Amino acid sequence: MKTGPKYKIAKRLGASVFEKTQTQKFAIAQERAAKNKKRGRGPTEYGKQLLEKQKVRFTYGISEKQFGNYIKEAMQTHGSVPSETLHRLLELRLDNVVYRLGLAPTRRAARQMVSHGHVTVNGTKTTIPSRRVHLKDKIAVRDGSKSKVPFENLAERLSERMTPSWLTFDAKAMQGNVQTVPTVEATDTAGDLSSVISFYSR
Repeated sequence: MKTGPKYKIAKRLGASVFEKTQTQKFAIAQERAAKNKKRGRGPTEYGKQLLEKQKVRFTYGISEKQFGNYIKEAMQTHGSVPSETLHRLLELRLDNVVYRLGLAPTRRAARQMVSHGHVTVNGTKTTIPSRRVHLKDKIAVRDGSKSKVPFENLAERLSERMTPSWLTFDAKAMQGNVQTVPTVEATDTAGDLSSVISFYSR
């Protein structure tokens, strides 16, 4: 997905949308900009919802069309809260799971990792980053890729990283499992998903 100038987008949506903008230097620049900004009318409710939508979409690196499909599915799923369903759909993308397991430092890197055939699901190589992962699925580094540069010193790097409670990971085997369905409480959210749902409900 083409995103455009990352720093310009992050200034509008917040540093969290891209890993490269999550630096002290960027935060200081944002604080200075906020102080110098003249007071005026705040954003409308529609404007706030639009920003939340864009924040979530850019964080997960999803195209407008893909995101619209997730929204549609979340709103049509009976017996569930749409915002919670949306969170689950986004978190269970294969590229996101690879990122959450700590195999890749960013979601963008995770997408490339999957696209290049380094990852297997239940023993089968897949190259589709948007593939939906299901409960009890096994996500692993392909045997032929374990000696590649991206996976060097993996156990050491993972020692400083917290794996979400809905996932488990064996650094020695380079394999993880989806133990439970991801919930908003168990995983940090990219934005106000209820606000996003409201945006599409207009």
